[in-house]
Amino acid sequence: MTHGKALIIGAGIAGPVTAMALQRAGIEASIYEAYPTTAAGVGAFMGLAANGLDALNAIDLRAQVQEVGIPTPRMALLNGAGKVLAEIASGLSLPDGTTNLTIRRADLYQVLHDEALRRGVRVEYDKRLVGADETPTGVVAQFADGSEAEGGLLIGADGMRSIVRSLVDSRGPTPEFTGLVGTGGFTRGVQISARPDTFYFSFCKRGFFGYMAFGHDLVGWFANEPRLPEPTGAELAAISPEESKERLLRLFADDSIPARALIEASTDNVGWMPMHTMAAPAHWHRGRMVLTGDAAHVTSPSSGQGASLAMEDAVMLARCLRDTPDHGHAFTMYQRLRQARVQKVYHDAKRVNASKAAGPIGRVLRDLLMPLVAKRMANPEALRWLHGYHIEFDRTVSGDLSLVAS
Repeated sequence: MTHGKALIIGAGIAGPVTAMALQRAGIEASIYEAYPTTAAGVGAFMGLAANGLDALNAIDLRAQVQEVGIPTPRMALLNGAGKVLAEIASGLSLPDGTTNLTIRRADLYQVLHDEALRRGVRVEYDKRLVGADETPTGVVAQFADGSEAEGGLLIGADGMRSIVRSLVDSRGPTPEFTGLVGTGGFTRGVQISARPDTFYFSFCKRGFFGYMAFGHDLVGWFANEPRLPEPTGAELAAISPEESKERLLRLFADDSIPARALIEASTDNVGWMPMHTMAAPAHWHRGRMVLTGDAAHVTSPSSGQGASLAMEDAVMLARCLRDTPDHGHAFTMYQRLRQARVQKVYHDAKRVNASKAAGPIGRVLRDLLMPLVAKRMANPEALRWLHGYHIEFDRTVSGDLSLVAS
């Protein structure tokens, strides 16, 4: 193996998975995180699709993640009046029974970080990347504290605001506001009528609301509100918990779903965040630098695919580096194998966001068309391209793309 040590920037979700995938491919990796401490306990919950779990299985991580998630094979789509527009499978279950999970972000983060440390991956905190220089044999990463790290490769797993992406393609796409802001939390002590294997999504009059039973006496929920123009981070951070609750109660005041009861009783909430998408840049790599996960492409939370695509990226990148001694050729193959798929997920998510922000006429049309959409989605083949995606990690990468993923 001639690539040398990999320097991974970012210790969120993509960073640890990339490090462990590279380790499986015989490449040493260390992670450098900008924040001074871990992100343990941060965030609400998220979806992890069957294709993401299948990618984790390639590097022996699936079982650990499944232990802390809740299988969620079904979803129900409602309007603000509480009418069920459709109740369908949330995705394609794999032949071995693997199905989509709903998982606390903090639990996923903890499992991945604990496992990375157990496998000997080194993680350094308070290392904010400010630049990188290539040498004849490698790359030198420069951090804000004046320190440096030298390796053979620099991998950007540093999210939507990626510094590495600015070094790879400074003129590439920037994050695009979806027109939605979101928040969420957990509520105890409120009884709702909900199946334990189903996530409920409600297209309400002024916003979008989702909820799910997380076990005895605990319900997770999230809310999306249409908002233009895009609020600044400072504006959203200035919303107090009391103001947030009042705002949410007004947002769902005219709807007949359990939103108000769950919001009223909730005390464990996350702050408001703008929702973005970002198309992948024309170039995912330059020299010895390459992008993965949200640093390369951002699909909005509506897709339920952000973490899963990052996991696929990690496994495919490791595979290409394992089988291609020249890093430039490996990076080119990696981008060729990933970009069409992530572009399709990106465009599908944009259509979902448009339905969440529909006006009065759009809501009527959406409700009328939803049974037809549900009928199409009920066909397992309709989602096979998304949830049935499989990377043959042990198979040698070749120029024949049909041999790489199915």
